This record gives sequence, C-alpha cells and structure tokens, in this order.
Amino acid sequence: MSAVLVLFVRIIIAVCLYVFAGYAIYTLWRELKYANERRVAEIIPSISINYLDSAEQTTTFSQNEITMGRETSNDLIISDETVSSHHAKLSHRHRQWWLEDLQSTNGTFLNNERIYTPTVIVSGDEVILGNVSLLIMISSIK
Repeated sequence: MSAVLVLFVRIIIAVCLYVFAGYAIYTLWRELKYANERRVAEIIPSISINYLDSAEQTTTFSQNEITMGRETSNDLIISDETVSSHHAKLSHRHRQWWLEDLQSTNGTFLNNERIYTPTVIVSGDEVILGNVSLLIMISSIK
C-alpha cells in the first residue's frame, strides 16, 4: 500500500511542476508580447535631409532605417562618384537617431569628424559622404 501512496505523491508533484513551468512560460510570452507592442507603437520622429552644396529639394523620411549611397536600392540615392554604393545608414534606436558608416571608401564625417562606430546625431548636424554635404533636421515629438 505504501508503494501506491508514493506513486500517487510522485504523480501529484510531476503535475505541479508541469503547471508551474507552463505558467512561467505563459508569463514570459505575455511580457515579450507587451514589450514588442510597446516597441512597435514607439513614435519615430521624421528626419529631413537637405543637400548643402546644391539646389536639390529636402527629402523627408519617417521610417526607422535609411540607407544612403549611389546604388538605386538605397533610400537616399546620391549620384556622386565619391559616394560608395552603400555608404552610410541612419537608424532610429533607443529613441535616438544614429549614423553608421557602412565601410565606405571615402568615409563618413559628422560635423567634420570621421566616424568609425555608430554615432548619435541631433538636429542641425552636418553629414559628409564623399564630396556631398548633408544637413540633418529631426522633427520634435511632443
């Protein structure tokens, strides 16, 4: 009779462990789902890029990643021989805009200083890609 009792206790303990593990997994899934919804709902401030050297128009973007370069697959196409095919990238992370050089030949400069790692940019910064100077304007969100 004691063997039956031990078996019954083992089954109850196993069921309790499975219920606990299921509840823990459900809780983690729910938290990840809410965190993802908050991230998706984050408002991305629009960014305007003005050419300083020519009379071309201002280009405004509202997406969270902008690629710049000579190739037509970029979001901002710059027709200049000194600009690489995929020269630089602007991305919105951690509520800030970041500028990153994509291993370009002539480098990417932020306010006349060459950047080697992703760098935070603010409204009014000057970005130089090859011989092309760009003025960055970031809209403010209230």
